[in-house]
Amino acid sequence: MSEAKEIRQTDKAKKQNGNHLSNKKWIRNALVVMFGDIVSTYFCFFMALLLRFDFSFGSIPHDYFLWYLYLMPIWCIFVVVVFFGTKLYHSIWSFVSIDEALQVLRSYCLVAPLMVLSSLLLRLRMPISFYMIGIVGCIVCQIGIRFAYRILRRLGGAINSNTTEKESREERVMIIGAGDSGSVLIKELKNSSHSNQVPVCVIDDNENKIGRSLFGVPIVGGRNDIISKAAEYNIDTIIFAIPTASGTNRKEILNIAKETGCKLRIIPGVYQLAKGEVSISRVRNVELNDLLGRDPITVDNEKVFNMIKGKTVLVTGGGGSIGSELCRQIASHEPKQLIIFDIYENNAYEIQQELIRKYRDKGLNLVTLIGSVRNTHRITSVMQEYKPDIVFHAAAHKHVPLMEESPNEAIKNNVMGTYKTAKAAAMAGVKKFVLISTDKAVNPTNIMGATKRICEMIIQMMDRETPGTSYVAVRFGNVLGSNGSVIPLFKKQIAEGGPVTVTHKDINRFFMTIPEAVSLVLQASYYAKGGEIFVLDMGEPVKIDDMARNLIKLSGLRPDVDIKIEYTGLRPGEKLYEEKLMAEEGMQMTDNKLIFIGKPIEMDDEWFKTKLAELDKESKADDKNIKEIVQEIVPTYKIGSN
Repeated sequence: MSEAKEIRQTDKAKKQNGNHLSNKKWIRNALVVMFGDIVSTYFCFFMALLLRFDFSFGSIPHDYFLWYLYLMPIWCIFVVVVFFGTKLYHSIWSFVSIDEALQVLRSYCLVAPLMVLSSLLLRLRMPISFYMIGIVGCIVCQIGIRFAYRILRRLGGAINSNTTEKESREERVMIIGAGDSGSVLIKELKNSSHSNQVPVCVIDDNENKIGRSLFGVPIVGGRNDIISKAAEYNIDTIIFAIPTASGTNRKEILNIAKETGCKLRIIPGVYQLAKGEVSISRVRNVELNDLLGRDPITVDNEKVFNMIKGKTVLVTGGGGSIGSELCRQIASHEPKQLIIFDIYENNAYEIQQELIRKYRDKGLNLVTLIGSVRNTHRITSVMQEYKPDIVFHAAAHKHVPLMEESPNEAIKNNVMGTYKTAKAAAMAGVKKFVLISTDKAVNPTNIMGATKRICEMIIQMMDRETPGTSYVAVRFGNVLGSNGSVIPLFKKQIAEGGPVTVTHKDINRFFMTIPEAVSLVLQASYYAKGGEIFVLDMGEPVKIDDMARNLIKLSGLRPDVDIKIEYTGLRPGEKLYEEKLMAEEGMQMTDNKLIFIGKPIEMDDEWFKTKLAELDKESKADDKNIKEIVQEIVPTYKIGSN
């Protein structure tokens, strides 16, 4: 006998043995419940007879008691047979619910007439009250028998919880929101035997609800009572359970809640509520983007994805934060071919493997290429070989302080890399070319922002010179959680015990999430007619100091007490604040009220090409005066200004 056959037979024997044990357990449980039903039938009808004669056993006529003894075996058979037929002995005790109670009631619609009819046929007629009290008593007792296991288990859990309280104290929870989501969470927390979280109070701004209760949990006040009630009820965790709240409301409530020092958690978005996916297992920690104070940017990407479907799409810098998210979104909407192009092989490999795993059986035509946009031959040959319909150009150096120290590299990669990629796209007949830009390109005070402004000028020049290709730029602010952004740095500093370093107390920035940034990029590719610079209305700018303090509080710590905040001074080329548009660009609305277009600025294209050639030459020579040449091209760039 082969080893594989032996293993199969062993597994089969184990399975049969497991099934046998399972069947034995079911039979045992069914017999226990059946015995309970028989005992309860005898007991309830005896009590009915006793009650009929004022609880005086001696007053019961001999014939009635004798008839009772005759009828009980027959009636117990009725109960057992009907209950078995309606599968009341097949239920799993741990999950007995209201359905079993209703099934008992339905079963007695047959059992009760059988009881009465049998006694009449046997000429053993009993008092009417005997039938009524006995049947009602049986129903109550037999429902109780089925719920007894759950009740005892809960009581046992409560006893066990009390005995282990010193080792693991219950986590006291405040729920914010007395709506549907709050109700679901409270029910689940109360019924769960695997969670030590206990809902003790609810907060809701609806005055009609205050003073009432939700599944036994009191609604104790509105948002202004959060801090005082958290202290009064000794709260450990606050769960925000209002998925329909606007960004402003969410920010205001969470800003109050974070001052309590409690752990903050939040339920999923409203779309998950609609799908019935709200549960305690899906509750997540509050993140900084929950405190941005605006609703997430939504765009109609269905038209965008219809545009992508069946097209060959190239993403330069496809392994970066924005590039990789672009690849994810594009891959999910049936492109003819997706080409990831990146200089950093580790990032390219990571997104390649992620997409292969996800779309292994969905026919994604994925090509991953290593190369630099600075290499004219490489980017040109890639464009000529694959002939992409759409190019998303996300490859760039973006770290402001590092580029201040290496301005020539910023020119080589950002400026000349964009120029070479744009020209290669024109030669390959690309239909749309989308540049990823930044709000630092507006009146730049650093070389990184100045190079991105030159990239925007390249895009607008190329659009004028290449009628067959639509060139556009997308300008947005800082991206939460992207590589090199301030949030991962703050989190690392907090994890290390501080200090958290902020350059200036008054410095502020516009922020958006990676999905929002990618939505804007994709929308721009759809709107693109040529030469536009698309700008997102990112709401109000956020103080970096506030972000640092909020992150510390969200970690359950106290700023300047548990974690020190140090102000290090503005870095070279760093602004106190960013702008979204230059004054001369104006602002034009699009169909999406949160996306605007800055009009192209007139310039001498021939002079600009001459300056690009000069930049290319001097960057290769590592000219230390290259910033002066950049300033000639971008007059709003102020060298060394903050």
